[in-house]
Amino acid sequence: MSDAQDEPENRLRKELPEEVPATAPEAADEEPEAKPEETPEETPRLTGRQRLVQGLWPPRVSRAQLIVAVLLFGLGFGLAVQVASNSDSDSALRGARQEDLVRILDELDDRTQRLEDEKQGLQKQRDELENSSDQAEEARKQTVEKEKQLGILAGTVAAQGPGITMTIDDTKGTVEADMLLDAVQELRAAGAEAIQVNGVRVVASTYLSDSGKSVSVDGNKINAPYRFKVIGKPEDLEPALNIPGGVVQTLEKEQATVTVDRSNKIVVDALRAAKRPDYARSSSQ
Repeated sequence: MSDAQDEPENRLRKELPEEVPATAPEAADEEPEAKPEETPEETPRLTGRQRLVQGLWPPRVSRAQLIVAVLLFGLGFGLAVQVASNSDSDSALRGARQEDLVRILDELDDRTQRLEDEKQGLQKQRDELENSSDQAEEARKQTVEKEKQLGILAGTVAAQGPGITMTIDDTKGTVEADMLLDAVQELRAAGAEAIQVNGVRVVASTYLSDSGKSVSVDGNKINAPYRFKVIGKPEDLEPALNIPGGVVQTLEKEQATVTVDRSNKIVVDALRAAKRPDYARSSSQ
């Protein structure tokens, strides 16, 4: 009887799963214990100046940036030189008197006007050549006129026209050749077209030298008083001689007396022989 009862009970026990310990649910519900987080080491905070230094140093320059830097340096240097040169010229004019500045401006205006007149004359000649029905005859006329003009400049033909007469009386014998040469150059710069000094024609190749107490012009000895006969615009020639520190003031410092007279008709009749060049020939031949 007991064996019969034990057999069903054993069979039932085998079919049932094993008992789960009573503590298992509680262990499943429990959350794992949190581990304390590791805190990273705090990095020191940088100031704005330190961040700026780190961004600029060490420098990281590319080839293109280097080329641009060199070009900017060259441009800045050129501007500095130009400003310095302009300031020098400005400082020289800043100390001049008002009447001197007005005279300088008038002289510049006169030179500009002369250049403009010459430009218009050349344009007129060009138009005449282009529009003339007989261009060969017109070219011949212009050639003859050009020959006369060149003859005046070369001193091979006489000339007349408005201009001035400048007389330098040197009683002390202090006037030297370089002073007279300065006068010639100043007159040429003011637009003189023909110059004669004591009967000697002054041309492009003229040279002056001291000869004892007198002066020699192209090997021709001349004595004081020195008389310049100049053809040109009197309103340009006379102010050019009287500028501050110019020819007249320089000669007066040497105790020489200078007089300048304007005239509507100045005759320059001293001639020079035409000299054939030894080597130069016309390129049109």
